[in-house]
Amino acid sequence: MARRALTTTAAAFATTAALLLTACGGGDDTSPDDIKGAGDSSPGPTASKSSPTPDVKRPVIKLPGSFQLTFENWTSSDPVEQAVLDDAKEEVRAGYAAIIANDPDSEAVSFYDTKGVRGMTKRWIKSYTDKDLTVIGKLPAFNPKVVMAENGRGAALSYCTDESNAKTRNRKTHRVEGNPAGTNPYVSYSVSLTKNEQGVWQNSSVRGERGKCSR
Repeated sequence: MARRALTTTAAAFATTAALLLTACGGGDDTSPDDIKGAGDSSPGPTASKSSPTPDVKRPVIKLPGSFQLTFENWTSSDPVEQAVLDDAKEEVRAGYAAIIANDPDSEAVSFYDTKGVRGMTKRWIKSYTDKDLTVIGKLPAFNPKVVMAENGRGAALSYCTDESNAKTRNRKTHRVEGNPAGTNPYVSYSVSLTKNEQGVWQNSSVRGERGKCSR
């Protein structure tokens, strides 16, 4: 159920990629639908003192309670790092919301992905929707680490997910399935992000690998 697991997109930023080699996280795995907590229907990160782009109108992402995607300790005392974490969370939420809504062309996904990554994200979403699958269960994302590029326009994020309780459900037959027996449930992700002209941190590359992190 990994979200784009073991898939690499465009090359990561040269200034940050080396720093991620020893970090837990980074990676993609096609996983279930909801994001950021059961029944969470709140919009993207709200403007606050921790956000350097309070005037940007972010898409409202709604997720049902059937899938609980939680983000453990995704906080930083640094306002720029917090902005990176906030937008990275919303990109993940947008992807799972698109699966649930059967919407591979999600505008919210396009908002949080650079043009070079949107095609990969769409293929990941369609790997569910083309098979009439949605996602249910629980998916915690934890151990986030942010490394900022020296120019302030790039960042690298690593984090881990635990798919032990994440499942797919067929929309027509209602059949529920999890990962095959013996599959390591932990997936590490490495994400590169760039700050666009509106001040939004967008995913510019994603790399994932199963079994490279744990609780």
